[in-house]
Amino acid sequence: MFARTNSMGLWGVDGFMVTVEADLSGGLPGFDVVGLPGSAVRESRDRVRASLKNCGFDYPVSRITINLAPADIRKEGSVYDLPLLIAILQAGSQIQFSIDDAAFIGELSLTGELRPVRGVLPMVIAAKEHGMKRVFLPKDNAAEGSVVDGIDVFPVESVPALVSHLSGANPIAPARYTRRPTASNEALPDFAEVMGQLGARRAMEVAAAGDHNLLLIGPPGSGKSMLAKRLPSILPDLTAEEALEATKIHSIAGTLPGGVGLLSERPFRAPHHNISAPGLTGGGSVPHPGEVSLAHHGVLFLDELPEFSRLAMESLRQPLEDERVTISRVQASLTYPCSFMLVAAMNPCPCGYFGHPTKPCTCSSKAAAQYLSRISGPLLDRIDIHIEVPPVEFEKLHATEKAESSAEIRARVNKARNKQRLRFEGTSILSNAHIPAGKLKEYCVMSEEASQMLRIAFDAMGLSARAYDRLLKIARTIADLADSDIIEANHIGEALQYRSLDRKYWQNR
Repeated sequence: MFARTNSMGLWGVDGFMVTVEADLSGGLPGFDVVGLPGSAVRESRDRVRASLKNCGFDYPVSRITINLAPADIRKEGSVYDLPLLIAILQAGSQIQFSIDDAAFIGELSLTGELRPVRGVLPMVIAAKEHGMKRVFLPKDNAAEGSVVDGIDVFPVESVPALVSHLSGANPIAPARYTRRPTASNEALPDFAEVMGQLGARRAMEVAAAGDHNLLLIGPPGSGKSMLAKRLPSILPDLTAEEALEATKIHSIAGTLPGGVGLLSERPFRAPHHNISAPGLTGGGSVPHPGEVSLAHHGVLFLDELPEFSRLAMESLRQPLEDERVTISRVQASLTYPCSFMLVAAMNPCPCGYFGHPTKPCTCSSKAAAQYLSRISGPLLDRIDIHIEVPPVEFEKLHATEKAESSAEIRARVNKARNKQRLRFEGTSILSNAHIPAGKLKEYCVMSEEASQMLRIAFDAMGLSARAYDRLLKIARTIADLADSDIIEANHIGEALQYRSLDRKYWQNR
């Protein structure tokens, strides 16, 4: 006796169709799963056996052979428990339903209840693309599955409830996506709480407006982490396309909050400095997205940057440049998107007080040089904006006048981003930071004075070609904030200030 059901699998950030074929034949009883099953798939035999018995079905006393097609792609995870069970019931004639247009996804408990699985959103998208009309999945995954239009997503609590629905006895209502209101950012930390630091606040605004990478350098307690944690409050809202891309990655990684269909806020990831290189970029024997991908269309904050391992820091170079990361293994090579905004913070020396107006630095020149040398020139060159965060004076901390709020800054950021959307309409460019080198002359038109200033600075500062490109992109963002179509000399002047600290710290120590 033979039967087949449909299920889905994951390949990187995309789903693919899996046909589950079940054959019941004579001979010694056994349960074999073929088609490159992973360890979790092989373990599904015991979960399916217990679920069948505990749900009141007969476990076939025969040789059970399950084939997962296509057989040349490895199948991982517990997602195949439910389709395996349905295929066995169909092959044993315990149920007879028309399910050719349906896909089944879900992990089983020993009592037949369905438990949530990872990657439901990309799998439901793939099911629709393959012509499926219905998808049956765990109730806890219904919110993200219902995001996809044009396919019915049925939230299932248990195997008996599913069989009752298929028989028509107790139909299950398909899940409907309820669009969450756009995040107001009111719950996020506000820039109004930051006293002083006008230069750093301005740099954060420029970074947010153009999606530029940012490095904050200053002594302990100057407010570097405080500023970085308030950056999400001034970032523009996620577009529908960005929300879908970010949600797919979090769905695959299993970090999507329960009951959430689409992410409504830009991701903010802040891993500890003991994270490994695979933890940052992704990896493992079964490749999973790393922090750079989980920060896709959001912010990756690295506090105490020199404390990260050299290997971890250097692993960021390629993702920062290419906006994607490829994880290669013997069995597969997977690519994850990682268009993120890097924000890093660090002390200027091991003790943290080099250049402090009142506290002397206790570090030797050699120790300070070794500390700074942990950050390589190529990585530093990929960070657009370098800003010094000095200690805050008492008068500013004690001031009663409230600082500018995140809402006011965000209004200017949104205005600048709207200019960029109009400028890049019809292209794949999302913001100024992502302008390709070949398009800089087209989008970064300068006045004669600005061009002359940049030429002098390039020779005087010994800038690299990459630094030149990033200077132009920063100046373009500053001009957008000033509502100027042409980059003027003062815009170049401000951009140059954001590229000077590497000369102060990395050449003089």
